[in-house]
Amino acid sequence: MVADPALAADALFDQLMPLSQLVIGILVLAAVAVSVHRLILRGPSRMGGAMLLAGGAVVCVAVVSYLVQTL
Repeated sequence: MVADPALAADALFDQLMPLSQLVIGILVLAAVAVSVHRLILRGPSRMGGAMLLAGGAVVCVAVVSYLVQTL
């Protein structure tokens, strides 16, 4: 039995995947920094609802990413 040779496309994709995740992570961090800055400018009256909303968003993103990785 002869094993299938490794494809160059697979190696390229394996190298690009972490790079794309890094770019997405940087963009998410920039969006979070801008939204936190705007939230601080609005004052403490809106902080409670915004923190609940942000916490819910983090939990949803974590659940979706877990489900995508397990498929």
